[in-house]
Amino acid sequence: MRKWGPLTAVCLGTFMLLLDVTIVIVALPDMARALDASLSDLQWVIDGYALALAALLLGIGAAADRLGRRRVHVVGIVLFAAASLACGLASSPGLLVAARGVQGVGAAAMFATTLPLLASVYAGKDRSVALGLWGAVAGGAAAIGPVVGGLLTEGPGWRWIFYVNLPVSVAAVWLTGRTVPESHGARDRRTDWAGTAAFAVFAGAATYAVVRAGSVGWASGQTLATFGVAALALVCFVLVELRVAHPLLDLSLFRTSAFTGVMAGALAFNMAAFGVLPYTSIWLQTVLGLSPVQGGLAVLPLAATSFVVAAVGGRLLHGAPPRLTIGVGLVLVGAGTLGQAVLGEGSSWPVLVPGLVVAGIGTGLVSPAIAGAALAAVPPERAGMAGGAVNTFRQLGYAFGVAVLGTVLTARMGESLGDGKSHALAGGGAAGLRAAGVPEQALRSAFASGLNTAAVVAGAVGVVAGVAVLLLVKGRKAVPGAPEAPGAVGGGAVAEAVRAG
Repeated sequence: MRKWGPLTAVCLGTFMLLLDVTIVIVALPDMARALDASLSDLQWVIDGYALALAALLLGIGAAADRLGRRRVHVVGIVLFAAASLACGLASSPGLLVAARGVQGVGAAAMFATTLPLLASVYAGKDRSVALGLWGAVAGGAAAIGPVVGGLLTEGPGWRWIFYVNLPVSVAAVWLTGRTVPESHGARDRRTDWAGTAAFAVFAGAATYAVVRAGSVGWASGQTLATFGVAALALVCFVLVELRVAHPLLDLSLFRTSAFTGVMAGALAFNMAAFGVLPYTSIWLQTVLGLSPVQGGLAVLPLAATSFVVAAVGGRLLHGAPPRLTIGVGLVLVGAGTLGQAVLGEGSSWPVLVPGLVVAGIGTGLVSPAIAGAALAAVPPERAGMAGGAVNTFRQLGYAFGVAVLGTVLTARMGESLGDGKSHALAGGGAAGLRAAGVPEQALRSAFASGLNTAAVVAGAVGVVAGVAVLLLVKGRKAVPGAPEAPGAVGGGAVAEAVRAG
């Protein structure tokens, strides 16, 4: 326990925070029924978590270098546990969304300190073993999330997908306190809180504008004003990063085509691979009538295939150029998502399996390689920043994907059913449409059409991003076996850990 206790403690936190990205997917229909939640409410249940994680990952990682990584990690676990309890007790969609946002803050504190803590404890062969096991836990959490969510939702109820975090959090805090030593990074570097705040406002306002556009229209004053706020926040972020001594993200890195290509790939990856899955889950349960467990098993082929390909491909593709691994992987993700756009009025879940498997193969190629490609595209002293940026862009892509694809689905369904039904759709999803008197046949046809359109958009994003990576990322070898490093400014320990992996 003395030797591997730190790894166990860190892996417990990683397992929880990544499980909570996917575990909610199959519980969305039950949440909607219990809380009378609209489709936009369900979008925010997912996006509130992903946005907080994306917006604060780099800033909290930099702060942890000064304040102490173990201290910040433990605070993150406690905050995550308290927010999980609040999620389970939520009596309205607004309270649930707010608690999910706080949960994302705690997750950012855990995620940003994970690899620096491991790097401070393990060296040499032990470090390689620790990073490999950590990567397996991270992949496994994403793979089993839908199934665990289905079992808990169908068993004790959807609230238990949050309550289950409490005993795990207690164990993680106890183990961290007993086995993980405190460590620091560059303590003389100031944290770029102004940049962090500007980036958070940009991400939140842009996502809110897209979600609201699905209800009030793209040309409404509210939508345009919110997009204006997002644009202003982005300008402020750029100005801050150009002026501060220790920027959250060194914008000069984007002068290299390789770094720009990898970041574009990271942003598109989670949108193309996972952005449509929440709506697929809603279709499986509210339209086809599958149980939560059946709904979780129906989307499992993507995560299971990804896990297997990542494990096997890591050995077979050792040293392969990142432009090929990531570029081809993204094209496969896009093709697999396009392959899911085959739904009709009478379709059932098996028609999705081929597309999910192809997307899973692409995901298994991209996920292990993309952090290493980012590290290879920057100077060694910026490796920690690059690792954190990859995970920030991935989570941001997921949040944007859920928002954009939900709006696309809503708009297409509204066109299929007629303008008079669009508000019922936005307000209550399939249940709202049934209450509005929409015949079951028309509902099934409209939902299938909406999902097809969303899948086409997501698939196109994946294919275009794959081609962009093939064109932009050239001439640099990826770091062999590099995991997804969530480091931040001052994250030299992260870079060292990734290189040792």
